[in-house]
Amino acid sequence: MGRKGSPRSPQAEGGSRAASPATSCPPSPLWALPEELLLLICSYLDVQALGRLGQVCRRLRFLSSRDLLWRRIARGCLNSGFTQLGTDLAAGIPVKERVKVSRNWRHGRCRRETVLKWKCNLMPWMELDGEYLYLSQAENIQAYRLCPDGTGLQRHPQAIFSGHQEDVCRFVLVNSHIVSGGGDGSIVLHKIHGSYSVKFSAHEQEVNCVDFQGGLVVSGSRDRTAKVWSLSTGRVGQCLHTVQTEDRVWSIAISPLLSSFVTGTACCGHTSPLRIWDIESGQLLTCLGTDFHRGAGVLDVFYETPSLLLSCGYDTYIRYWDIRTSTRKCVQEWEEPHDSALYCIRSDKNHMIASGSSYYGVVRLWDKRQTRCLQSFHLSSPTSSPVYCLRFSTTHLYAALASALHVLDFTALAGEMLVLSFTAKSKN
Repeated sequence: MGRKGSPRSPQAEGGSRAASPATSCPPSPLWALPEELLLLICSYLDVQALGRLGQVCRRLRFLSSRDLLWRRIARGCLNSGFTQLGTDLAAGIPVKERVKVSRNWRHGRCRRETVLKWKCNLMPWMELDGEYLYLSQAENIQAYRLCPDGTGLQRHPQAIFSGHQEDVCRFVLVNSHIVSGGGDGSIVLHKIHGSYSVKFSAHEQEVNCVDFQGGLVVSGSRDRTAKVWSLSTGRVGQCLHTVQTEDRVWSIAISPLLSSFVTGTACCGHTSPLRIWDIESGQLLTCLGTDFHRGAGVLDVFYETPSLLLSCGYDTYIRYWDIRTSTRKCVQEWEEPHDSALYCIRSDKNHMIASGSSYYGVVRLWDKRQTRCLQSFHLSSPTSSPVYCLRFSTTHLYAALASALHVLDFTALAGEMLVLSFTAKSKN
């Protein structure tokens, strides 16, 4: 009983203090370093090491999630929102999240959904603009609001833009303006916000393609001409130049420098189907390629930079042109594996290309650093349909077929798959 109140020995007290976490674990010297130095150290880690680091504690998770650390990694990924020059096209989305979703693009992991259907077969075209998808259906262009949770789009259009007497062939959306070409040979200009619209007769036959930049419209037609139009105040609808292409024009695009435009034609003559014209004078500047076969029409063209251009068409090849090095031969080419014509093409302006084929709604993803197709998706089996147009963001791909609009959602399980990848590699 007397021992119950006796004082404890110093050794016992020392042992008690040693067992206390507060006194036995001094602050890590790591946190004494400036944040700039911590970020510099972390910048040498690869994607797996950064993922493991973020699982250590909350503070390291916050540090390892900084956009600064993931930007270098993202520039090497597919469709992460960064161009070859490093421009960020998706600045509002955390870079780490984009890297997660990029792995799904590479491995073809997505959720497929048919979001719109219509009864008669059409040749639709579309454009993406922030929260809206614009889709041509017969003689109208309809604006559909994308669902904020990424689950597709609202089934009823928010706005309808009309003016053509026949089907819309193609249209572009630039700076809140829609410029469309139709089967009636006319061009129609709409302002998205407001009731302003202008229509003028442009060609003797259908307007197959249009582009709009810097107050100028270029159009190509089945009547074997390409034309340059003014949309400046007081000169709206005035034809500045008429170019005799001697062949039906299927595709057209203005250079980002606004100094020239390229036409893709049907290749029924003896000249190259890809030609570049001066936008101020209408004079021919150069022809691209010398080995096109007769009938190898160019159905779509896409400028990545003022000197880099993609083309595709009936000869089943995607061609990548660098005008700085050579106009006689493309710098890279990829062949469609099933020998199908390629109706449309788009790129992320970095490593990824998406193409739409002429049969069974086949969408293919390509990595420019590889020679073979990376992923393919058959959207219209068993009924065959071309992919007339495709557009994509960093998370979704939309494909317009003859009677339906399909969406591929690449955000499904992005985070879970990345964590499993980190865990598997750490175990190994």
